[in-house]
Amino acid sequence: MFTGIVEELGEIIGKTDGPESAVLEIRGPLVVSDAAHGSSIAVNGVCLTVVDLKDDVFTADVMRETLERSSLGALEPGSRVNLERPVRLQDRLGGHLVQGHVDGVGVIVERVPSEKWEIVRVSLPDTLSRYVVEKGSITVDGVSLTVVEAAPDSFTISLIPTTLELTTLGRKGPGDPVNLEVDVVAKYVERMIGARQ
Repeated sequence: MFTGIVEELGEIIGKTDGPESAVLEIRGPLVVSDAAHGSSIAVNGVCLTVVDLKDDVFTADVMRETLERSSLGALEPGSRVNLERPVRLQDRLGGHLVQGHVDGVGVIVERVPSEKWEIVRVSLPDTLSRYVVEKGSITVDGVSLTVVEAAPDSFTISLIPTTLELTTLGRKGPGDPVNLEVDVVAKYVERMIGARQ
């Protein structure tokens, strides 16, 4: 489990593409400081397993399912990524409960700058629209955010200066893909209600 509070802006330093998978080498001194083989680290909101560690770099295998459901396949050496270690149960939860299981990919539609923050509109796949509500939580590229406005095919978020500076969301513009994870509680509620009907 994660909270969607990005700890570090990392960098892809190597990528090896296979026929149905990829291997990513990611620099992240903070997140590897207490990692070991088998540890989980969220990369742009995708929970990946550490396969190897060397100095401040970890290696992760990315299977076909993950490449098809997320934007990780488009990453190249030099790409910046949001990194977060899993939450410890004794820690405060600063964001919301996030699994690191991407539900779909949206695209940044527009950015509207304001005095100190930006309003960003993101397209929303039809299959996810019912889970996104005004003032609800959503994870965008691994960042826990509050939905400002929910429309049938998009939603808006407000990015504060800290988010703009310390995450990839400050660097992405219209046309850029972003990983989306909706609130897992909404999916469970829908499933339970559907089972009763």
